[in-house]
Amino acid sequence: MNIGITCYPTYGGSGVVAAELGKALAHRGHRIHFISYAMPMRLESFVENISFHEVEMSSYPLFEFPLYTPSVTSKMVEVARFHKLDLLHVHYAVPHAISAYLAKQILKNEIKIVTTLHGTDITLVGLEPSFLQLMKFSIEQSDGVTAVSRFLREKTLTNYGIRKEIDVIPNFIDPEKYKRIPSPNLQCTLAPHDERILMHTSNFRAVKRVDDVVRIFHRVLEKVPSKLVLIGDGPERSNCEKLCRELGIFDAVKFVGKQTEIVDLLSVADVFLMPSQSESFGLSALEAMACEVPVVSSSVGGLPELVAHGETGFIAEIGDVERMARYTIDLLTNAPKHKQFAAAARKRAVDLFAMDKIVDLYEAHYRDVIEEKLIPAN
Repeated sequence: MNIGITCYPTYGGSGVVAAELGKALAHRGHRIHFISYAMPMRLESFVENISFHEVEMSSYPLFEFPLYTPSVTSKMVEVARFHKLDLLHVHYAVPHAISAYLAKQILKNEIKIVTTLHGTDITLVGLEPSFLQLMKFSIEQSDGVTAVSRFLREKTLTNYGIRKEIDVIPNFIDPEKYKRIPSPNLQCTLAPHDERILMHTSNFRAVKRVDDVVRIFHRVLEKVPSKLVLIGDGPERSNCEKLCRELGIFDAVKFVGKQTEIVDLLSVADVFLMPSQSESFGLSALEAMACEVPVVSSSVGGLPELVAHGETGFIAEIGDVERMARYTIDLLTNAPKHKQFAAAARKRAVDLFAMDKIVDLYEAHYRDVIEEKLIPAN
């Protein structure tokens, strides 16, 4: 197939999934065309069968704000025409599904649209009152729609009153890449006195509740010699650094910033913390599980579909820092239990979320869309 993929190229789950999906499809012989304003993360090196088409933004002084939606539409039309695309797969509904719909009209319905919903495009951005009708329309006009969890599918159907088939196709990992590897030098650098290592990865937005990560660690540190490694960057980082200083634990916390490759880091982690307020799937938690790291998380969104409570980690109510800290201490002070949870986390990640299985689902969805086997919206 000839597939156009549009995503946000910034640090975050949707861009990572889109890039990894594109690479996996390219290795299977499909021709993939990424259409975005910058090269997506994890596409830094050349991959056969992948082309990148940069969206040029207008700088005409009359326009106070960049015309992103029509610019993406224009590039979609250009690539679809000259490269004879079979379909456009857009990640994140706002505004990519709208741009794809406009491109389809310009192309006189000669191309199909698949929209993948990732989470905040539905649960936060899409619920802005002025966007409701536009979101509903763009989703219903897509030829195929997928969501990364059952939670997100039900949320979409309920919030927007949509009567359309939505396939649940979860996020995925490459088990050959995401696996625990010996990293003694890194272990010694991060924990020179053999402390336990807690880890968190995010874009440091308020919804990730990184301050809760810090508070959990503060409680754990009182019971277990440990270090906290925070991967990523964003608007809440300064507040988290300030909180670490106020709690007197700054020297035990390592802010490593944005990282494109984190397998080495995950391979030295003992527990992964994800106390998010909203999480439609939890890709970073899945990556940790694949590297044999038990997860302690909140019980929101799609996380209960990913983390098996009492088997691969623990889940607790949002903001229950005390309980999450107790769960973490339990894992860090019970070596046989930790070993059992670590093995179960790896097994669940591979059995349910291995790349080949999930890419098979996307290929089947694409074929159904092209052959018009899916039920249209009423």
